Amino acid sequence: MCPKVKDADMDIVALEQSVSSRLGNLYQKDVESLLPNGHRTASPSGLHPALRTHSSQPLHIPVHRQPKEEEFRTASLPTIPNPFPELCSPPNSPTFSSPHPPSTRDTHVITVFSEEGMRRSLGVRAAVTARDVCWQLVERHRCVDRDTWALVECHPDSALERCLEDHEMPVEVQSTWPVNSRNKFVFRKHYAKYEFFRNPRTFFPMHMLAGSLEADAGIPQAQLTQNFLNASSCPEIQGFLHLKEKGKKAWRRLYFFLRRSGFYYSTKGTSKEPRHLQYFADVNESNIYTVTSRKMHNSPTDHGFCVKGVAVTDKGLLCCEDEQSHKCWMTAFRLLKLGPQLCLNYQLSQQENAQKSWIEPAVGRGPETCLVPMDFSGCTGRVIENPSEASLVAEEEGLAWRKKGVQRHSLPSLCQDSGLSTAIHKSQPWFHGRISREEAHRLIVQHGHIDGVFLMRESQRTPKSFVLSLSHHHKTKHFLVAPCEEDGQMFFTMDTGQTRFNDLIQLVDFYQINRGALPCSLKHYCTRVAL
Repeated sequence: MCPKVKDADMDIVALEQSVSSRLGNLYQKDVESLLPNGHRTASPSGLHPALRTHSSQPLHIPVHRQPKEEEFRTASLPTIPNPFPELCSPPNSPTFSSPHPPSTRDTHVITVFSEEGMRRSLGVRAAVTARDVCWQLVERHRCVDRDTWALVECHPDSALERCLEDHEMPVEVQSTWPVNSRNKFVFRKHYAKYEFFRNPRTFFPMHMLAGSLEADAGIPQAQLTQNFLNASSCPEIQGFLHLKEKGKKAWRRLYFFLRRSGFYYSTKGTSKEPRHLQYFADVNESNIYTVTSRKMHNSPTDHGFCVKGVAVTDKGLLCCEDEQSHKCWMTAFRLLKLGPQLCLNYQLSQQENAQKSWIEPAVGRGPETCLVPMDFSGCTGRVIENPSEASLVAEEEGLAWRKKGVQRHSLPSLCQDSGLSTAIHKSQPWFHGRISREEAHRLIVQHGHIDGVFLMRESQRTPKSFVLSLSHHHKTKHFLVAPCEEDGQMFFTMDTGQTRFNDLIQLVDFYQINRGALPCSLKHYCTRVAL
């Protein structure tokens, strides 16, 4: 071989070795990376495993190669959320989605208020339902009729409130409230919670059930309401409502339709044509609230409600013309949204009451057909089978009971200064002291406003008299209880002395059994519990 060719081969080999050594030193420096504590570290074996080649072998250099130091830093740095996800992130991005629900294992604190402003804090888990919270408070304070108690979500800033369903979770509802808001939970009796299952006739008037005057004219009203409660395709609710549009102070009177597909109103009278129907709200994605302040929203009547969506600002204010239509809209909205669940809640409450009544029989007066006349004048008791003898014994016992009642429970003259005897009714749960007519109506509405809801209060116009406020046919009626004197004995009466009572307790006991001069008997009293 020629010496010049040998020298050229040696130069090429030396050049390859030099290039390999320089590249090895370069990537050895790149392998030195930063640890989390800030110190540098190098690979113990010198070169990176991918770069461990002999100096005599050719080295393949990738065209698009990222230095190892940048790869390590990119993998170790935390992910920074995009501050503008709506501009470049998809809707299902983690930065765009709603916050995580509260953990079911952690203990959360909820504060429950009473009607008088007292409060009690409870430590509950996220899976605890409103029924569990109510029953815990009922057992703690020894309340009666625990299936009629409810947890009410109140929004004082917007004058809205709604009764939580038994299956709802207060912790989840509380997590949706804005920070530093004045929203709160109130522990209150609500007799109308499941009353539409027992007496649906009073909740759904015929003129508000669409189709009842046309195809279903021959079906009784009881069957129509039963179909509304149980069928998968329920009737349509229709009627006039006052609507307050966003950004406007005036209210518009429009014809609304409540269907399973949504809440609509007609832009042309009472037309049902699709081209005249305007979509208003989604039943499944909205909650319905009662408006508690007519003055705040400047509503035309006192029977307002609000359909509030998922968003805080997504709400529509509506107003009914009377209390009956207001109850119909509210109840129909609940049934369209949670019909099967409401039936399940009602069945669970009935089962709990049946178990409780079997374990602890309720103490009270039963129907007259369950009573058997007995005679205990002798050594042993005997059943009185003769009807005339039974009526005579009942009359004698009634006179004896009246004499005992006069001796034990009768009130002396109101002119006498006897604080204990004149205050005997003040310890009763149905007595609310000196409250106004408007306050009495508000309490009755809060307790469900069904037939038989009542309270007793002092009269503000007539001295030494009382007023019985009673709910009947969705209206609050007030009856004066005036004192009358006979033979030096003071009595109370509501029918100008025809029926007289020694005290208010005897009066309330009588009208709970007998209707008398009232439009209906006294069934449910308004009460307040001190938490």
